[in-house]
Parts: sequence; structure tokens; C-alpha cells
Amino acid sequence: MTREESDMIDHRRLGRELDLFVSDPLAGAGLPIWLPAGAAARHAVEEYVRDLERRAGYQHVYSPPLGKRELFALSGHLGYFADDMFPPLRLSADDEFVLRPALCPHQLVYRARGRSYRELPLRIAELGGMYRAERSGVLGGLSRVRAISLNDAHNFCALDQVGEEVREILRLIREAHAALGVRPAGFRLSLRGPGEKYVGDDAQWARAEELLRAALDGVDFTEAPGEAAFYGPKIDIQIVDAAGRESTLSTVQLDFDKPERFDLSYTDASGARRRPVMVHRSLVGSMERLFAYLIEVHQGAFPPWYAPVQLVLLPVDAGQAGAAAELARRAVAAGLRAEVDAGGSLGARIRDAAHRRVPYVGVVGAREAADGSVSLRLRDGRSVAPMPVADALGLVGAVVAARSTDLLPAAA
Repeated sequence: MTREESDMIDHRRLGRELDLFVSDPLAGAGLPIWLPAGAAARHAVEEYVRDLERRAGYQHVYSPPLGKRELFALSGHLGYFADDMFPPLRLSADDEFVLRPALCPHQLVYRARGRSYRELPLRIAELGGMYRAERSGVLGGLSRVRAISLNDAHNFCALDQVGEEVREILRLIREAHAALGVRPAGFRLSLRGPGEKYVGDDAQWARAEELLRAALDGVDFTEAPGEAAFYGPKIDIQIVDAAGRESTLSTVQLDFDKPERFDLSYTDASGARRRPVMVHRSLVGSMERLFAYLIEVHQGAFPPWYAPVQLVLLPVDAGQAGAAAELARRAVAAGLRAEVDAGGSLGARIRDAAHRRVPYVGVVGAREAADGSVSLRLRDGRSVAPMPVADALGLVGAVVAARSTDLLPAAA
């Protein structure tokens, strides 16, 4: 791809053109604001991921984006991650709070009460905010920001459950990627490197690495010494942006350290106290990095199920405005994101819908208004013969419900 071609699909340019997000100097660098179109697409993806997790046995929680300094000292983030954190907020001599750079310290849900082996694996998920003190020179659009909304989860397992748990997480990642249209560039086993930034003993690291290698059996992957988290090795699923830059989107990380630090335990079948293993995982990464990638890979033309507007209705003239508005009302009632565009010439409105990458355009003329039908034009240039409104809404609804990347149902 040439430099000119990569610039044409850069998510920052497309984000401005499609009114998906904006950066304002009054808000600050690295703090993008999601506009209505971008927020609609993001909301659809968030709801999908939550539902996918719920059906896989996850329970969802909320936790605050800041906590006492002592929490992050105990978790190890102050000692190993301080350069990436914002300065503490001091309310008094005894009260110092920190914006979290990661969600894992707040997984105090596990220790809210005693736990039994019967509850394991315990899967706790959250879409939560975290903050990184990124330097101005590395910030860019949605791909590198200071306020991050992370799809995160922490799965607590017995040691003999870890392998199957990691394999199931990898299956969920593949399912989410297929629905979103993510095309992974490769799998990476991120290992400990030289230096003193890593916690835990050699035996713990060797065991964690062995478990991840076994879970990757049959998967092509590369090894990356020095790319592990400070508390354990990880499987990273890599993506490449329009400019050829590689980054991590999804991740699975093994952690023997946090359960020790936070004195987490469960009671086994014999009544003995055991230490769980903590599996950190993110199916789709942060919403910011995910959408930076999705905007580019789809060139703004998202699959219908998370397109900001799924159906726009175009009355040919003022006489059909009422019929178009009623069709839009029925579409919204059916759960679709639909609107009416009645201003300007029909040709200009069709071109505007194409510019906005709307998957379906419904043209309502005098004949369609009279017999309760609509003619659908598809984003890719195809058209569908006039059909009853109920059938048209059923067609669009079927594609959306299937989370298909095509614009017509398989049998159409």
C-alpha cells in the first residue's frame, strides 16, 4: 500500500469525514470525544461483547476509575508502572488517590466474600475506564489515547482448569473477531525478558509459559521475549493498521502474582485453603484501539449490525414524507437505527447516504407510498425490487440479527 493509499483510509481522516469522533484542544490531547454516529456504533459493539460474555458465563461489574494509592502499591503498578500513571490526587495528608492505569487492581470482587471450588472458574467482566499518562508525541486519533475504555475480564481458576479456560477464551476471541470483521495479523507468545521489571519466581514463570504454550497447540505463533506483563506471560493477538504499524488488540495473560499479593483463596473439596490462578483477558481490547482499526479495515463501511445508521429513508418528494416517516418509525420500533432525509434533490440525498456508508437506502415514491412498499438500494451498488415494508424491515433485521458482514441474508 502506498503512503497516499494509507492516508486515504487513515481512521483520523475517516473519523472526521464520517462524524465519528472529534478531538478538541479544550478537552486535551489524547481525549477524543465520540460523536453520535461513533457512539451508536460503539454502543452496538459494547452490547454485543457483553452479550457474548454473558452467554459464556461471565458476570459483569462496575468499579471506580480511581482508588487509594495503597491499592496500586499493593498491586505492583506503582512500582512497575509509575511512568505511565498520572500523578496522585492528594485530598489530605492521609488521602491520596490514583487514576488507575489498568482495571486489574479493582478486581476486589473476588475477595468480597469467601469462595468455594464449586464457583470456579469465576469469570468477572467489566467495560471500564483507565488512564495512561502518554506523552504528547505518541498520541494519535483513537489508536493511542490517555483515557481508555477497556473490554476486560479476570477469570479465577484452579490450576488444573487454566488450560481449558485459556482455550475457551481464544475461541471467544475468534468469534468476536469474525463478527466484527477483525483480521488478525498473528498470534504472539509474549515472554519474560532480561531485567528486573518482572515479579514472581522462575518456577511460576515456567509453569505459566508452559500452560500458554499448551493452549496454543495447533496455532501458529511467534515468541516475543521482553513483551510479557510484569506479572506474567501472555498471548497477544496482533493487528496491523493502514500505515503498517503492528499493535496488540486482544490478550490472554496468566497471573500467579496478584492472588498472592491480595491473599485470594478458595476452599477445595477437602476443606483446604487454596490459591486461585488469575487469568487476565480482553476479547477485543479497548474501544478506542478497536475502532481505530475497524474504521480503517472497513474504510468506514461497518457491517450493518454496528453501522451508525442502518437504514435511511428518502421520500422522492414532499408527498411521500409522511410515508417515509412512518416507515422510519416502524424500523426504529423493530430495533433498527433509521432516519429520514427529506431535504434537497433525490440524487444529492442518495450521494450523501453513500458518503456516510449507510448500508440500506429506502426510496419511497408515490407508488411505494400508495401500496405500502419500499425499494432498497444497497451500499455496494446492488438494489432490491420493491417489496412490502414488513418484508424490507425483515430483510434488514435478519442481516443485523445474524451479524453478517454481507448486506443480504444468505438465502436472498
